[in-house]
Parts: sequence; structure tokens; C-alpha cells
Amino acid sequence: MADVGLVGGKNASLGEMYQQLVPIGVKIPNGFAVTGDAYLQALRDADWRELHRLLDGINKTNKTARQIQAVGETCRQTVYRACVTPEISKQIITAYRELCSQYGDEISVAVRSSATAEDLPNASFAGQHDSFLNVKGEDELIEAYRRCCASLFTDRAISYRIDKEFDHFKVRISVGIMKMVRSDVGCAGVMFTLDTESGYKDAVFLTAAYGLGENVVQGAIDPDEFFVHKPTFRAGHRAVLMRVIGRKQLTMVYNTSKTAKEPVKNVVTPQRRQQVFCLGDSQVLTLADYAIKIEDHYSKIRSRWTPMDIEWALDGTDNELYIVQARPETNHSQQVGSNYLETYTLLGKGKAIVKGRAVGTKISVGRARVITNIKQDLRSFQEGEVLIADTTTPDWEPIMKKAAGIVANRGGRTCHAAIIARELGIPAVIGTEFGTDKIQTGDMITLDCSGGETGTVYDGKVDFKIDRLNLMTLTRPKTKIMVNLGNPELAFKTSQIPNDGVGLARMEFIISEYIKVHPMALIHPDRVREVRERRKVEDIIRNYPDGSAYMVQRLSEGVGTITAAFWPKPVVVRLSDFKSNEYASLIGGKDFEYVEENPMIGFRGASRYAHAAYEEGFALECAAMKRVREEMGLTNLILMVPFCRTIKEGKAVLNTMARHGLVRGVNGLKVYVMCEIPNNVILIDEFAKLFDGFSIGSNDLTQLTLGIDRDNGIVAPSFDERDPGMRVMLRMAVEGCQRNKKHSGICGQGDFANCRCDTFM
Repeated sequence: MADVGLVGGKNASLGEMYQQLVPIGVKIPNGFAVTGDAYLQALRDADWRELHRLLDGINKTNKTARQIQAVGETCRQTVYRACVTPEISKQIITAYRELCSQYGDEISVAVRSSATAEDLPNASFAGQHDSFLNVKGEDELIEAYRRCCASLFTDRAISYRIDKEFDHFKVRISVGIMKMVRSDVGCAGVMFTLDTESGYKDAVFLTAAYGLGENVVQGAIDPDEFFVHKPTFRAGHRAVLMRVIGRKQLTMVYNTSKTAKEPVKNVVTPQRRQQVFCLGDSQVLTLADYAIKIEDHYSKIRSRWTPMDIEWALDGTDNELYIVQARPETNHSQQVGSNYLETYTLLGKGKAIVKGRAVGTKISVGRARVITNIKQDLRSFQEGEVLIADTTTPDWEPIMKKAAGIVANRGGRTCHAAIIARELGIPAVIGTEFGTDKIQTGDMITLDCSGGETGTVYDGKVDFKIDRLNLMTLTRPKTKIMVNLGNPELAFKTSQIPNDGVGLARMEFIISEYIKVHPMALIHPDRVREVRERRKVEDIIRNYPDGSAYMVQRLSEGVGTITAAFWPKPVVVRLSDFKSNEYASLIGGKDFEYVEENPMIGFRGASRYAHAAYEEGFALECAAMKRVREEMGLTNLILMVPFCRTIKEGKAVLNTMARHGLVRGVNGLKVYVMCEIPNNVILIDEFAKLFDGFSIGSNDLTQLTLGIDRDNGIVAPSFDERDPGMRVMLRMAVEGCQRNKKHSGICGQGDFANCRCDTFM
């Protein structure tokens, strides 16, 4: 890394890793670098005065795209002609022949630019300069080198240096030549050693797609996504935390045609390959191991935590995984330690036009501008408009800087549009597929990225508010404040709000949103009578050994993500508490549920777990929770039993859980129970002998204390958690927990703001 001034950040990083990390198991293909001094010496022999005159003539405070285009073209021609002297050409060819001899044949190489100011922690030059893939032979290599050097003066690079106040003539370009990894017959992607949306520090976030990695970087496709939890991985638990399948529409491969103008091309990915993950778990974990080793090394040499942005590739010829680039992450690493929490909330309602992956957590409003041809449409884009495009490349950055938001048909969370949106602090909705078709130039639209991983574009202007909280002004109360959370997509972000863990994570949210199918229908799809419903079940589980495997994986990943986000704080996950009518609304559900007049006090909670109608489904819940605690190593998971009516039922549930490998007390497992039935309060001393803690559910406890069906609108006005009888119930519950030295929490929609604490305690 001491050679950054000589070969730029990218090449210095590759040299650092090749020397220090290859010996401990990180695979990196060999290569060599042409130094920035070579570039500088060659241009000194040419006419520098013309370049100075052109670049100094740009109005830095009021630069125009047309002015930069004219200057850039002349500069590139000058550098292209001057950068290769006979001596430089000789040295490049000698080094290339040596590299070929190491691998036993004339090889293809990747030729990548590495500016001396590139990849620094306070400036991401990613994508500013050109790189060339699958370059083979000495003549092609010299041509690629010329084009890399000339790319120091691309329009985007000139504009970026002006914005960052870099001196054009203090930035030199080095060029790295590395053996090409055959990911054209494998796959490739990008990984970060943090969550790119929230800045959560304890995850490796990995994206992957078939073919060369440029499609992932450029956002030309929607990649597969994977998360690995770093603390438990370091402790020896090798498990993928969460995965999301992407469409992977295109595969970039070598262009073998003799008449081809470009060395690579895109082909449509076959449908069957789009529908399966392009990496297996063992490969994801190998890459996570590489990422953690790289982060650890750079954090050590920089004496502070250094999150990394890493490019990787899987060579399909030897099935080996390689790191091809690594640089410090430049967005969240600059924001660590922020004292403010900014929350955007949508107030109004609007018609959703398209949905996609949310980038950022903001909301913005503006007129749409659909851009299909950057050269033709560049000048038409106005400050404050919302950019609508199929995808973006570094050439688009001059107009992206003026945008209020970005909507792109294609791309994942690590594509170019997403990276720039984060850097600019604007919301983006990526991977909408039909954004350019359904949104017209001039439409007033609202981009909402405040609701988790899904971003929505609404028709018209929808009202919203921004709350800005100074966290440094908050005083922690004596009472522990825990989070109610059921959405894994919000877990990393929410975990960074001051908290004492998760007091209630509702399993039914994960089942309804991530699994969507009734657990019994997954086990017995043949018993789903309606053909359309049965086909939905079969389609959902087609890439799994069976429905049980699908349920266990999806449920464990949803719960595991929430549990990991708050590690090592306690996370209380409530076992499923759907009512029969809610279970019936799941895919295939009506063939496995009873029709009840009042599901609120019917077949729900603990009564289901050992019952023949659901015991197989509950076994899958237990298997998923066992996987979270044992395979994932997330022993901060606490389980909670809902709607447990009697002591006998409590004992039956604990026995059933034990049969499925969840034994209270073993490996530190705690089991809580909901205190939401008057009998739980009356017999709290007896329930305390069975369970480790209680969560007082004010909604159901009020319903059953006052005898009011909380789903019935007619009697709703009488539903009041602050009723004097309810205050007595709450006091008895809290005192019972204190008497038995058991954890007690309270959750629900009850408004107790005007109640004195001594009312309860």
C-alpha cells in the first residue's frame, strides 16, 4: 500500500493482497502494473501546454456538458498518441510474456486503469476510467493500454475531478494487467463488508450473476444477493444468513467472432438458470471468508475499521473463486458516528406505478425525465427532476448529480445507479423492469424508499414528513426499551436506533411475507384441492428438495436476519399466532383450516402446536428456530409461546418443543410466554415455574378482560387499555413477574402515556 502514489489505489491494493493474503488462503490471479511514472514520462515528452490550456479554460463554477465534451475529446486524442513510447511498449510486452509463461500458454488478461487518486476513502473514482476484458496478444494489449491512459480524460473523469477539487495534472494513471478469470463460464459479482443501505457493520453483503462481473457493476441485471453474519462466522458458525434470488437476465461472455468490434458480449440467460442461485452456500461462505480476511487486514494497517468494496469472480474452468479488486467503501465509512436519526414517513396515499429495490431510506418528489440516449438527452435534464432510465453508467453522472431521485429498470443494490444514489444522498428505485414504459417525461411522481427493501414510485405528489432526531440529546430511561419488529428488511436499519434488543418479533409476518404458503400445504401439496393453488405451491418450492426444506430455510433466514441485526442483544421471537381465518388466507390454507365464528378466541397459539391439525407445521417452526440457534450460532434468540391458556397446555408445548430439539435451558435457551389471558395473570406464579419470562400483550389482555372482540367495529369504542380493570391486571402481572424474579415486558397498541407508573407497579 506504500506504492499508491506509484501505481494507484487499485493496483497497490492488488499487490498488497497478493503478498499478504494469498499465503492465508485468499486466491488472487497474478499480474503486473505499468506505473504512473511511465504515463507521466511519456506525456512530458509530448506537448503539455495544450492540455493545460484546454483544461484551465473550463469554468469550474459554471461548467457545461458541451464544454467538457469538447475538451475531453482533444485531451484523449493527445494522450492516446503520446502514452506509448518504444521503451514502455518493450517493457509491457516483456512482462506479458513472463505472465504467460507462468500459466503455460498465451493468456487473456484484464487491463484495468488505476489512477493515483483512485479508490481513496474520501473519493470513489469507481467507474471513472476505462477497463478492458479478455485482451489477448501483444498488439491488443498495447491498444488497451493506450485507451486506459486516454480514459483519464473522459468527460465523467474531468467533471468528477473538478467537483472533488483534484488537480488534473496531479492525477496520474497506472494500468494493471491481470490474468483473466474465466467467469464467462462461471459467475462474478461484488461484495461489501457492511450492509450498503443501512451501514450495518456486522454483515458481508454479496451480489452474484452469471458471466463476467461488468453486468453486476453496471447494473445491467438484477443479481442474486446473500448476507453472512460476521460475528458468528468468526465464531465458527458457517451459515448463510439470508439470500434473495435475482433475475440475472443477461450473461456477459467472450465475443469469439473474428469480426467483433468488442471483446465481450451479452447473451440472454436461459430461464431455468435465472430461477436458481448461481452460487452454492459453500461458495458464498468461501467468499465471506475472503471478505473478512481482507477487511481485517486493511483495518489493521489503517488502525481503524475499514469496510471494503470487493470484486470477485468464479472461474468456470477450475471452479475456483478469485478476488480481482478491493478498495475501501466510500459511503457509509465516511458517515460512521452520525449523531442524527432522520426518518421519512409517507403521509398521503397514491397510485403505485412501479416497484423495485429501494436504495436509501428517503422520499422525494419531482418531475420525471425519461432518458434513453445520454448523448442526445444530456442537455435536456433539469435540476430537481427524477431520472428514469433502463440503467446507468459512469457517463451519466453529470445529470445524476442534478437529480432528485433515480428510477432504473435494471440493476441490484451494488449497481452503478445505486452506488451513485447513495453517494449523492438521493433515493433510487432499482430493478423496476417497466419504469421507462410506465412513466412519461413530465409526470409528477413520488419516490418512496422509506419502507424497507422495496421502493415504490407513486403517481403524483404524495405528502410526506421528515423527522430529525439528535440522538445525543436522548437520556436512557431506567426501563429497557426494546423494539417490536417483524420485517427482516428493516432489521439492520432499526438495530442502529438506541435500543435494548427486540421485545417482540412476530413470526407470522415472516410466514405471510416470505413464505406465503400454509405450512401444512408445503408438507402435503397433494391435499390442496384447487388446481391453481396447488400449482402456486409447486412453483414456489420447485428449487427445493421439498416444501419442508423451503419452509425451514426461509423462516430461519427471516428470523436469523432480525436476530443477527441486534446481536448479541436479546431477540424475543414469538412462535406463530395466526388465527384460523388468517392461516386460511395463505396459499393452500383453506384446505387445512377450520371455519370459526370467532377466531380471536379459537384455534390459535399454543393450542395448535401439539394438535394433529398442525403439529407437522409446528415441527417445521421448531426446526427453523433450531437452525437459527445452532447452525447460525445466534444464541441470543429467545422463543415465546403465544396465547397459552392453561398450565397443562404450557407443559404440553414445552414437551413438544423438546421433542423437536428445543429444550429449555440447553445451550442457554430461554422460553417466554405471552401474558395476554386473564388466567395467565391469575396463575402467574404457576406459569413462572414453566417459563423464563413474560410479555404482557395489552391488545388481547384488554379484549379478554373487558369481553370485547377487538375485531368487532360495533363494540370498538369500549375497547380501552386504560380501563381501571385493565390497570389492575397490568399491576398484578408486573408484580407477579417481580415476585418470581422473571423478565417482564409489555407490547401492544395501548396508549399509556398519561398513566402514572405506580398505576402498574
